[in-house]
Amino acid sequence: MRLWVCVALFSLALCASADRPAIVRGGQFVRDAVGGAWDMFRAYRDMREANWKGADKYFHARGNYDAARRGPGGAWAARVISDARENWQSGVSGRGHEDTRADQEANAWGRNGGNPNRYRPAGLPSKY
Repeated sequence: MRLWVCVALFSLALCASADRPAIVRGGQFVRDAVGGAWDMFRAYRDMREANWKGADKYFHARGNYDAARRGPGGAWAARVISDARENWQSGVSGRGHEDTRADQEANAWGRNGGNPNRYRPAGLPSKY
């Protein structure tokens, strides 16, 4: 819910100038952000479905990669979602700072255009 509020407020701020190209760019940013959030959700859903040991970093990188390919809005959504998830996870799950650091490395790798297959574990079905 917070993500959608942020997206709405950010889009209003971008569109406030009433300049037609700015409105178009603002609308594209919002579309990219919504699509990026969907990409992140799809990667999470696939990770849960695969239930494959050692595949966590691959799905982190893949979700961020797919979202960032949409454009600035997708990259923004990926960063917001990834940071929120890692902040929540590091405080609740007890997995520790090392796991959070490794997850954030995979997130950044994917968001910066790196091939997610760098983190793909051996034997993960090609469906993913």
